[in-house]
Amino acid sequence: MLPTALPTRKRRRPEVAFARGREEVKFRDVTLYLVERRMGKSRRNFLSNLARSKGFCVDDALSSDVTHVVSEGNSAQELWNWLEEQGFGEKHDRHVLHISWFTESMSAGQPVPVEIRHYIQDPSVDQKSSAHSSAKQDSTVSTYACQRRTTLNNHNKIFTDALEILAENLEFCGDQGPSLAFRRAASVLKSLPAALRRQEDTQRLPCLGEHSKAIIEEIFECGSSSRVEEILNDERYRTMKLFSSVFGVGLKTSENWFCRGLRTFEQVLSEPSIRLNRMQTAGFLFYEDISKPVSRTEASALKIIVEEAVICVNPFATVSITGGFRRGKEFGHDVDFIIKTPEAGQEDVILPAVIERFKSQNILLYSDLQESTFDIRQLPTHCFDAMDHFSKCFLIVKLKCEQETDARAARDWKAVRVDLVAPPLERYTYALLGWTGSTLFERDLRRFARLERGKLLDNHALYDKATNTFLPANTEEDIFAHLGLEYIEPWQRNA
Repeated sequence: MLPTALPTRKRRRPEVAFARGREEVKFRDVTLYLVERRMGKSRRNFLSNLARSKGFCVDDALSSDVTHVVSEGNSAQELWNWLEEQGFGEKHDRHVLHISWFTESMSAGQPVPVEIRHYIQDPSVDQKSSAHSSAKQDSTVSTYACQRRTTLNNHNKIFTDALEILAENLEFCGDQGPSLAFRRAASVLKSLPAALRRQEDTQRLPCLGEHSKAIIEEIFECGSSSRVEEILNDERYRTMKLFSSVFGVGLKTSENWFCRGLRTFEQVLSEPSIRLNRMQTAGFLFYEDISKPVSRTEASALKIIVEEAVICVNPFATVSITGGFRRGKEFGHDVDFIIKTPEAGQEDVILPAVIERFKSQNILLYSDLQESTFDIRQLPTHCFDAMDHFSKCFLIVKLKCEQETDARAARDWKAVRVDLVAPPLERYTYALLGWTGSTLFERDLRRFARLERGKLLDNHALYDKATNTFLPANTEEDIFAHLGLEYIEPWQRNA
């Protein structure tokens, strides 16, 4: 009698194991955790091994060391519910990110800057924030913008728009102090997690002087401010705003033209005694294009163009977007990029070479190269508002469009403003922080460093006056740590 055949078992496909310890960890400030839910075990193993092979640290458990949680295919609500079940506390140094950030980082061979589009936001955050009482809001609002998390979600736009018009008008008049006071008041309102409901809500808020409170009270009572309406209809304000919108035309030039009785572009361009410089000439020539907002899609297209030019010069250099787009804005008036070279000294040659590359491609419409005047012996400096001394260039370039932008000229491109800065390698982190903005956030960060910590901060360095030493920083987090501040993400710096 033949023996009964044993039932055949389906052989399990062996999992690819990762030999720990063989790959060098290059990015010790980043620890990844890939969420297996929806992603699947096999794909998770593959992606984990890929990340480790590129020098990333990947944790198989959702431990306290994890800094970047990566998810694929999960809804925001589903993911955050699961994270809370795992005891994943909400900490400011942790990122919950879409798989797109992971794939971009793998492609770059290093962690790319986290942008607002990468985040998977907790859907309950806005509800929780709105539930806070006004009294609780007031007691926790700092006088410093660098201690407030200010996103683009402004719940008090009707008030902040009015205060910023008042600030702009005072700036046009040369009254910098009162102008800054209105901007600080607007900044505080932008950071609030909910809209003001009554005038009494402003009583314990910092930075709101009597003039700001009077404007807010009038808007509560009438729906608008008569003072703001008066400014908007003022000939001087409207003319100054028009003239200063031209690339290369500052407030002094605008005021000079206004005092000479000029009110329109046509009058300026037809006035024989006015001699425009190169920048102003380009500003008028391409005004129709560069006065229009640049979209995030266009900024991404420009980044590819800049990266291709930079890589042709130095294959190991990297390009990062800064300014409003790094803070999560969808539109801007120009696009700022910061170039990081792998070795000190290489930054001196990269911008002239990029300009020549653009010329050869016939996409350069205007360029103003400012060579580096950086001198370590001149640090520390007390001139916080001065432009930094790094090599930089201000450009107008052609950006290819899908459709013709000017039917009469049959153009398939538009002119776009681009700024490039190339700091020395050891100054890169400070330059990145400074060029990210916002202006008021950076101003308050430097003011906090000086008044609260006895340190001097600018785009070049952080100097400790107590020890007479410069403090090193490899990341923006290092700078915040030196100042004893909680780290504020770029998308939370829209002060």
